[in-house]
Amino acid sequence: MKRSRFARRGALNRDAEQLARLAAGLAASASRIEDAFWERRLDEAVDRLLRTGNEDTLNLALDHLFGANGRAYDALADQIEARAEGGILGVGNGEFDVALVAAPLLAWSRFTIPSGPLPAGTLVAARTQLQAHVLAAGTRLALADFLYSPDQLPRGFVDTWRLANQLAKAAVDSKDTHIDPRQLPETTRFISDTRYLIGAVVAPRGQALFRWQEEDGSREQAATQWSAQGGSALQPLFTGCALEPLLPDAYHAACRNADQGLRLYSLRAAAAFLQTVLNVKPQQLRAVVAPFHEERLEEYRVGFTLANASEVVHGVVWPLLGAEDESTDCVGQIEAALEEAGIGSVVVLEQRFPLEFCDDCGMPMYPTPEGETAHAELPEDLPQAPAHLH
Repeated sequence: MKRSRFARRGALNRDAEQLARLAAGLAASASRIEDAFWERRLDEAVDRLLRTGNEDTLNLALDHLFGANGRAYDALADQIEARAEGGILGVGNGEFDVALVAAPLLAWSRFTIPSGPLPAGTLVAARTQLQAHVLAAGTRLALADFLYSPDQLPRGFVDTWRLANQLAKAAVDSKDTHIDPRQLPETTRFISDTRYLIGAVVAPRGQALFRWQEEDGSREQAATQWSAQGGSALQPLFTGCALEPLLPDAYHAACRNADQGLRLYSLRAAAAFLQTVLNVKPQQLRAVVAPFHEERLEEYRVGFTLANASEVVHGVVWPLLGAEDESTDCVGQIEAALEEAGIGSVVVLEQRFPLEFCDDCGMPMYPTPEGETAHAELPEDLPQAPAHLH
């Protein structure tokens, strides 16, 4: 998945040199016919590395290009993502286009947001709604029987490619795929977080995969219908949770959209959560926003206090995504979201804070109105809830 990277020094191996050269050629191309030339060769090189599990070479080439040639970096990242999440599957005498898809679900709760194995009935309901509102007619679908948290998503391009292939083969027969939960890490508990349904959709070569590729379809219509109908079908699984389904899409795009959406969702969830547990109105809350740096600006953190107190009762992290940096107006987006949530006072600190975490529990430290950092702690006399917001 395309993300901010720190370039690492070191000699490129032969395969990484080839990737860098092909990506540079594609980035400099001046015509569609030349694009196709470079893309074919780049696809062949990437496919070979994915098949052999050579994650290190893929990342080595990306790290090199990130510092040396930004356009070539984007071209290579796009090609690697595309080959990891999709391609062509030959079955018998026929060929199918394949796409790994993800359906992100934003949720918040005072209790535990579910993850893990999915009941058979939930799989059937999700399949029905996806095929009715998101996927094109004539497609076949396989779903993983597991509700993924961000901690449990495939780690790297090779793992993504392997999951896509496993699901694609099942999709040809419209069968779902069993995921062994013992092979996945535990889920970190957050009050607001994302969950993912993951599957693969296949269609005969050249045919539409998604509803919005059909003449009478659109992304907006698919998003509205999936949110309403898919949300209703999945809500029983999320007892005690607020749920906001996002539009299912190709895997990497869906994950990026979820990362973007979760930032705003977490601020709204924080306001709603604190109103519930503290029995206050949003006007009685204050938010303190500050930038946190390591080698560069990494994220903004928002510490919530009562309007007449300095103790941080909760916090939200707003990470920088993609090409965002200090010139991006993240503070304006944060302020607008907090004002929309009705927060009574928003304080923006301009001083640079180190990327500090609690030595005992590892949780982020949040800014206080006095320009210091503190652990976020709910009052002790409240019912037990997860320790922090995403």
